[in-house]
Amino acid sequence: MELKWLLYVTLLALGTLVVQAHDMDDDSDDVVDIEDDLDDGIEEVEEAKTETSTPPPSPKVTYRPPVPTGEVYFAESFDKGTLDGWILSRAKKDDTDDEIAKYDGKWEVQDMKDTKLPGDKGLVLVTRAKHHAISSKLSKPFVFDTKPLIIQYEVNFQNGIECGGAYVKLLSKTPELNLDQFHDKTPYTIMFGPDKCGEDYKLHFIFRHKNPKTGKYEEKHAKRPDADLKTYFTDKKTHLYTLVLNPDNSFEILVDQTVVNSGNLLNDMSPPVNPPREIEDPNDQKPEDWDERPKIPDPDAVKPDDWDEDAPAKIADENAVKPEGWLDDEPEYVADPDAEKPEDWDEDMDGEWEAPQIANPKCETAPGCGTWQRPMIDNPNYKGKWKPPMIDNVNYQGIWKPRKIPNPDFFEDLEPFRMTPFSAVGLELWSMTSDIFFDNFIICTERAVADDWASDGWGLKKAADGAAEPGVVGQMMAAAEERPWLWVVYILTVALPVFLVVLFCCSGKKQPSAAEYKKTDAPQPDVMDEEKEEEKDKGDKEEEEEEEEANEEKLGSDADIGSASQEEEEEEEEEDRKPASEEEETVNRSPRNRKPRKD
Repeated sequence: MELKWLLYVTLLALGTLVVQAHDMDDDSDDVVDIEDDLDDGIEEVEEAKTETSTPPPSPKVTYRPPVPTGEVYFAESFDKGTLDGWILSRAKKDDTDDEIAKYDGKWEVQDMKDTKLPGDKGLVLVTRAKHHAISSKLSKPFVFDTKPLIIQYEVNFQNGIECGGAYVKLLSKTPELNLDQFHDKTPYTIMFGPDKCGEDYKLHFIFRHKNPKTGKYEEKHAKRPDADLKTYFTDKKTHLYTLVLNPDNSFEILVDQTVVNSGNLLNDMSPPVNPPREIEDPNDQKPEDWDERPKIPDPDAVKPDDWDEDAPAKIADENAVKPEGWLDDEPEYVADPDAEKPEDWDEDMDGEWEAPQIANPKCETAPGCGTWQRPMIDNPNYKGKWKPPMIDNVNYQGIWKPRKIPNPDFFEDLEPFRMTPFSAVGLELWSMTSDIFFDNFIICTERAVADDWASDGWGLKKAADGAAEPGVVGQMMAAAEERPWLWVVYILTVALPVFLVVLFCCSGKKQPSAAEYKKTDAPQPDVMDEEKEEEKDKGDKEEEEEEEEANEEKLGSDADIGSASQEEEEEEEEEDRKPASEEEETVNRSPRNRKPRKD
């Protein structure tokens, strides 16, 4: 046990020395004798410069603009470096101050900050605290029929995000659609993407459903995902957002090709697509005699005669005794003798000046000051106001609810997937954070096409980031450079198991060498083994002889016991053969010694 503690202390001391050595390397230089070693030092420095090899470069990932591998309605990678095909809005928001009503936020096509893929450009929301709106036409309108809808794009919050969104809107195909006047009230079919304000992290999926009876549109919101979305907003990495909407009304929401939310348009939207068949009658009223009380006071209960409702809850403790030394004549507070009336005190305006009150110094050493009063205790006779006990109400009718009537606005749309066609995609955003990076938009109907597009775009970014990141060892070394105390953790983690293995597995008793046997008269191991075997054989033979003797003695004793018992039986038979007369004579001759005859 002492050896283990010694090992622990040694490891801790070793870690401390490593940390100190690390600090000494950072804070001081080795002292060399200039007169003796100047030439050697110069040569060593020159050799170190030539021999020092730069770390091997990380594998490079070559960027190539993604190309759609199938039919698409929209695809944009921004690698041309321009906003060709995109229209900046010149609209103004209604019901907003003129200073911030304009959509004058700046958009630019830029490389991403700290990019690992030169040549990979994207659309950047440049300014903060402004309204931004930009949109682009699809190659052809998307009509919801028998094919799924897939919309996919990338977002990177390069500066994090305080309050703002990065969602897209699929603008409905209408005769009034004017992308030059795109604003917050422009009709859209679907809104999808991340949004955050405060600590509320959202991933929107909203679609506008048309009421077949009234013709009005109502927003339907997907349920909130169970996944934790915070990392996608804070890690400053590029994330891939995908919405898959199927003709069977099912949907999936993916982030980085991992499903974070899924459901059905008929069952998992709020408010529901279809209204209820029945509603509560707004004209129905609760009857005046409707009794909703499940319990009522017992009408037959009578207050007991000894119930005292006037007894106080607290009474003075009659057993209490005033402490000795109590100062009855001293007040608890006295005027501050050191206080002085302010020079600007006007008695006509401020009244008569009085010194402020302070705790009486005489009371500090006494149990108390002022008039002593008995402490209050709970009154054992207190019962409070009497109330009759509660019993079940025989007239209880339950909680009243208005009756149900058929819903005059009821309709049933079993195919909410067949939404309003859309013909453009737009970004209409307000953000308190700048430099939000968008890239690689695609709208298509085939999952394979979207996956290929993601692999050529987002997949390359992910591969480049992974190639640029140091390995596990490199990350550990970098962390230790910033926090030298981690060296102690590394040493204990690696060295301790090794020392324990050596201690418990390789610390057997050392056998003396042949040379040591020659120097002494001690028998060598082979001679000692032979002697031990001979002693063992001899002991086994002695044990066998002792066992044989014991068996013979046992047989002899059994034979003696058998012969003795046989003689006793013969004597008993002879006695039985004697005539009865002899027995009588024997009895008459010696009546005192008469024995009972054995049967």
